[in-house]
Amino acid sequence: MEQIGKKDYINEKIPVSKLTILGFQHVLVMYSAAVIVPIILANALQLSNLDLAFLISADLFTCGIATFLQSFGIGRFIGIKLPVVLGCAVITLGPMISIGKTGGMTVLYGAILLSSVLVFVCSFFINKIIKFFPPIVIGSLVTIIGFSLVPLALQDMAGGIGSENFGDPINYLVAIFVLIIILLINRFCKGFAKSIAILVGLILGTIFASFFGMVDLSHLNDADWFKLIHPLHFGAPEFTFNSVVVMSIFLVISVAESVGIFYMIADICEVKITPKDIANGIRAEGCAQFLGGLFNSFPYVTFSENAGLMTVTGVRNRFVLVAAAIILVILGLVPKFAMLTTLIPHPVLGGAMICLFGTIGANGIKILSSVDFKKNENIIIVACSIGIGLGTTVTPGLFNEMPEILKMLLENGIFTGTVTAIILNTLFNYSEIFKTK
Repeated sequence: MEQIGKKDYINEKIPVSKLTILGFQHVLVMYSAAVIVPIILANALQLSNLDLAFLISADLFTCGIATFLQSFGIGRFIGIKLPVVLGCAVITLGPMISIGKTGGMTVLYGAILLSSVLVFVCSFFINKIIKFFPPIVIGSLVTIIGFSLVPLALQDMAGGIGSENFGDPINYLVAIFVLIIILLINRFCKGFAKSIAILVGLILGTIFASFFGMVDLSHLNDADWFKLIHPLHFGAPEFTFNSVVVMSIFLVISVAESVGIFYMIADICEVKITPKDIANGIRAEGCAQFLGGLFNSFPYVTFSENAGLMTVTGVRNRFVLVAAAIILVILGLVPKFAMLTTLIPHPVLGGAMICLFGTIGANGIKILSSVDFKKNENIIIVACSIGIGLGTTVTPGLFNEMPEILKMLLENGIFTGTVTAIILNTLFNYSEIFKTK
């Protein structure tokens, strides 16, 4: 890893008190996306409330360990050592539900465990893989990731999909209040106050929302104060060929997504990462997938939301994410505290996320600025990949007549956009990719 900026933002010394506050801000930003996967999975597989509570705690606990592995690192071979947060790979939700319904939880976690080995093995071939991810592919991928998330922010602004008051003007009022708070802090504040704009927006937004009856404290009484996370909660894993293959395909896609975000974060931090750094990051993700299977949690991927937060706040210190990792582990072990963060209403999250997700898309455009658009072929590559990626994301039902595995793949805009970018870049820039010394 090579520093190209004037300042070492990644290892900058920050007081512990500020690290804790900044780390908690990252936890709040990623929390909604982190817990939505266990909630949807539990509902789809008709698990009990006790199992749902376990899944959320196990998820937070494992998120913390995985984030620590990636941001702090272990030795010279595991962890990219950038300010990175790992969270549930939403892309794997479809196959997890499908495998869980047909084979049960033990088959599901068997698939996660075995497919994690593939992710780890991929890291040793990164030099051969990385040449397919030049800035034109990475920039297109990051742009798709950011702008494909914007509809989720808008849904939260409206009250959250499935809510009884979806689209209520009060929801938009709360969301706009949060957005205005964040914008005002960024405009008029400096230093540390500016760096916690999102956190302040979420806190003030939750207080504001409480006046409209959006905050429910009753669930706090049901949560335990302390509970250990035991491995293999659902029993010994079982392995079937089909489930492992399906899960492996989706995990490879999540690796491609992470590579794109690695480059985006490196650009934000003003450092240049090497294939060795990417390999270290992928190895950490492989370890995270294995831990997800072991602790009956989930596959993990680098979260783009937190990369957007770094752009908004200007704080690019990896030890802030180490603090966030420790907080996540504590939340996993203390369900009562974990439930506190679930009090944030959807409109409050939506108001904050609209800014963050748009920032991610803008970072993708920034990466694309290094591409030579005087070559018409490059315009075609970007236009087709972003067009197809975003098109499949916002148009439901396009592939309903396809076999289930293909349907799950093609409905994912990150998959279709990335594959399109790689194929077209290989077609038009073949000589640059496979040039000989």
